[in-house]
Amino acid sequence: MSASIAVEGRGLVKRFGDKVALAGVDISVPTGTVTAVLGPNGAGKTTLVRILTALSHPTEGRAVVAGFDVATQPDEVRRRIGLAAQDATVDPLLTGHENLTMIAELHQLPRRTARERATALLEQFSLADAADTVVGSYSGGMRRRLDLAATLVADPEILFLDEPTTGLDPRARAELWEVLETLLGRGVTIVLTTQYLEEAERLADDILVVDHGSVIARGDARSLKRQVGGDNIGVVVSDPARLDEAARILTDVTGTEAVVDRPIRSAVAPSERGVVDLASVAGALTDADLPVEDLSLRQPTLDEVFLTLTGSIAHDDTDDLQGSHR
Repeated sequence: MSASIAVEGRGLVKRFGDKVALAGVDISVPTGTVTAVLGPNGAGKTTLVRILTALSHPTEGRAVVAGFDVATQPDEVRRRIGLAAQDATVDPLLTGHENLTMIAELHQLPRRTARERATALLEQFSLADAADTVVGSYSGGMRRRLDLAATLVADPEILFLDEPTTGLDPRARAELWEVLETLLGRGVTIVLTTQYLEEAERLADDILVVDHGSVIARGDARSLKRQVGGDNIGVVVSDPARLDEAARILTDVTGTEAVVDRPIRSAVAPSERGVVDLASVAGALTDADLPVEDLSLRQPTLDEVFLTLTGSIAHDDTDDLQGSHR
């Protein structure tokens, strides 16, 4: 594996009896970058993370993390990574500061250094005011931030984050994104699964879309949008009774079936010819004397890309329950 590649997997297959959780996944994450793994429930995301973090063995294939084989050198891999699973793992009977100090000491940091590290992380994650509060009284978002702080105690080279912002309010989520961007500035490599497509678009250099155990698309947000076919033309009608008529005009001009969203009185269709089709739609709407509130040409959103590629909306991943076993 190249020194510039922090995480690499080739032909990763994982079977649980007759079930194929991974069907030959390849992944390559350059050092100091973020790769986001997206997919619907049961797609194989958590299985992939468990293999890359040496918590599960692949049935076939090979993975190398931080220069070490996850199957034959799992202890070396674990020394160099941090993992935040979906559920918080901090002790609810200890304070925030006690939790982080304990974890630091388990990583063999001297007592004074451990306490200083705990204090710094609590400040970084906006938990300093709750440092001496028992974690059992924390809100869900506070526990999540503490769990992520615990992941950073040992200053890992590579972070694996499984749904890192689930349960956080928008402000806390934005704060966490800023922390992750700071870590990237220090050269940390991040692999994350997420149900928030805006999170992938903001943070990720590379996005893997996984479905039924296979990678069905990859690239940055811009290239993924291009993969599903150019721009979209959208119409919002003034009179909901004429929405179907507007959708037919879109379909006739673009040659593709328009998608109707009745609650917001809109119809959208992909367009290969962009502004040419937009002008034709505008002309047809005028000829039909069909008033509209909005007519626009835009790139598809990442949500629309995800739906087109997988046929499913993004959800919180419960993945495969068997992923908890080797």
